Parts: sequence; C-alpha cells; structure tokens
Amino acid sequence: MSDVRPFRGLRPKDELAPRIIAPPYDVVSEAEARALTVGNPYCFLRVTRPEVDLPAGSDPHAPAAYAKARENLDDFRARGFVVQDEVPCFYVYAQTWRGRTQVGLMAACSVAEYDADLIKKHELTRPDKEQDRVDHIEALDAQTGLVFLAWRDEHPRLRLAMAAAHALPPAWEVVTDDGVVHALHVVSDPALVAELRAAFAEVPALYVADGHHRSAAASRVCAARGGAGDSDRFLAGIFPDSQLEILAYNRLVADLGRYDVVSLQAALSEHFELTPGVDPVPAGRGRFTMYLGGGRWWGLSPKPGVVPDDPVGCLDVSVLQDRVLGPLLGIENPRTDQRISFVGGIRGHQALQQAVDRGEAAVAFHLHPTGLDQLFAVADAGRLMPPKSTWFEPKLRGGVVVHPLQGRPR
Repeated sequence: MSDVRPFRGLRPKDELAPRIIAPPYDVVSEAEARALTVGNPYCFLRVTRPEVDLPAGSDPHAPAAYAKARENLDDFRARGFVVQDEVPCFYVYAQTWRGRTQVGLMAACSVAEYDADLIKKHELTRPDKEQDRVDHIEALDAQTGLVFLAWRDEHPRLRLAMAAAHALPPAWEVVTDDGVVHALHVVSDPALVAELRAAFAEVPALYVADGHHRSAAASRVCAARGGAGDSDRFLAGIFPDSQLEILAYNRLVADLGRYDVVSLQAALSEHFELTPGVDPVPAGRGRFTMYLGGGRWWGLSPKPGVVPDDPVGCLDVSVLQDRVLGPLLGIENPRTDQRISFVGGIRGHQALQQAVDRGEAAVAFHLHPTGLDQLFAVADAGRLMPPKSTWFEPKLRGGVVVHPLQGRPR
C-alpha cells in the first residue's frame, strides 16, 4: 500500500501566487535567482535560494544562508504572503504545457515506506547536495521542495478520485513566463480526503521520478528527530505515469581525447553503424545522434550484440557511457569528470550544435528520452540508472505548498 496523508499546508495567499511561485532552486544559477527576485519581495527564491538577499559571493551553504532562509520564511508568514490551512488538506497541482496536462496530488508521504523501498529509487545521491537539503529543512522546520513521485496509472478507483479532486474550483491559476499554466486545487472535504487516502492505499509502490536528494534528506531529518513533529512524512507531488513526459538528457564532451574526428569515427564503427546527414533528433529508442561540427549530424545505431539484455545496460544512456564515453573518450565517472556536461532536452538540438560550433565542446550526443517503463524496470530490480538519465518537463514550481514541521526547541 501507499500511505499518503493530508497536511496543513503553508501556501501563497491566492492573489499573490503569481508573484510567489518560482522555478525550483536547483535549475537556476545564483545570477538568475538574483535577477528573478529584483523588484519582487514575494518571490519564493528568497526562501529556497536565500543567498539572493546576502552580499554577492556569499556561501549558499553557510549557516548565514540557512538562517536567512528561515528569516525570510518567517517574514512571509508574518506579512501574510503565505497562509496555513486550518485543517489537513490534500492539494491537487495541475500543469498544462504544449497541449498536455499533468495532474498530481501534493501529499505527505511516509518516510518509513521510503526507507523500506516501498517508495522506489533509481539514483544515487551526492553527499554535499543531500547535506544542503538536510540543513535547509532543519533551519526552516519545513520542507519546501517537492519530491516528484510517479505511480503506474492502472487503478480505476484512484483515477476517479483524482478526477473528482481536479474538478474542484482552483484556488488560483497562474501562467508563468515559459507558457506553463499552473493551478492549485485545495481538497479539504473529509469524504474526498478519505477516498483519496483509500485509493492510494491500493497502489503497491510509488517511484521517485525526481528529488532523490530531498527524499534522502527527509529520511535523515526524521531519524535525527525520531519522527517527531511530522518529520516522519515528506512533501511529495505524486503523478500518474500516463500523464508524464521525459525529455532527452544530452551530452557535450569538451575534447576528443586521443582521437581526431576521423579516428573517432573509425573507432565508433566497431560497435555502431554510422549514418551521415541524419536528422538531429534520434528516431527512436536504441539510437542516438552525434555532432562533430560542420553542420552535419551522424546517426549511431548499435550493431547486433552490443546492447545487453539488462534493465540498466540496455538504456541508451548506458550504451553511450559503456561503449563510447568511457572506453573511447576516457570519461569513466560522468558524475565527477569536468570534461562532460549535460544539457536538458528542453533546449533542443540547437543548443548542442551551437556549443560545438562555438568551440565550447568537441562533440555532442543527442539521445532518445528514457521511458518511464524503463525507469520503473530499473527501480523494480533494485538497480541504479546512470546519472542524468531523465529530464522532466514542465518543472514543478517552488512555493506552491510548503510542509511545515513542528520545530524542535531552540
């Protein structure tokens, strides 16, 4: 079962939502965050990226930054920018983008289920990023970042309950600069709250789509607090897989290592069929494209026997890493190697081509998106995906709802 619970959310005053909700803290640079907060005292980046209110160059991971985040959240509450619901609620968060709508439930999920792998993971975490989230939660006595969860959309009762919740009038609806329509529906009716809980209880497992550092941090905070003060729950946005879309997560490599263009193509031909002049976007799973400059893209199709029958090894990102990036270009650890960079599919193939043409990279690889079925298969097998395997759009905004914890004595 999946134990999801309502909570007394802290959320924007309805009329202020357009000025409060903000991009996630981890997709904007400090310079971008500062620009977004200029002239907007309501912007939630003041809580999630509090260095914007500190002198330029301040350490965003220093105690002063976390203290500033707490100060700003307290100020938001004191000035009525955000208000807390009187009763525990569920929150339906809907996003519409490019003609597609995804509708998720914001809820308090179980740390115990996460620890027991009933909420399944597919990535490792970096200690520094995990510690940053721990420090942020501890300083604020609140969870501000959603863990993005998915479920297999094969439960008719849950589908009906979510449709009923989504049919409620929205508390607010906002169109952000990227053209995404965001809407929040507050579910406070006890009967519908109970039905949502019961319907989710029939779901055998949830899957972390994005937010491994936030969920791991919540687990650590729960352990440190002994589960007290609602720390045994974490803030999640839970979406059906049928409504989600994964974009490609592409690669740029700074140099060709021991190869030049001709010798790299010869080395690649051992395991791949190379086709010149192809469309930059791979035609389907099991293929990717390469750009070496000159305005021409190459198609790479693995030869028979190259792709293993394994839930991790068969991923396009794994084939690229295991057959090209590691053995040919010397990138053994893509998590730490400074020669590789990752480009979200939202930027399109043009960003890859421009980077190579400007000399910022020697080669670009455009992949086909990893499928949610592949993500589920890896997680079900208890395995891990390579880093930067998935890029979800649209992004879940910060500040939509906050999960307050009952603070420890100071």
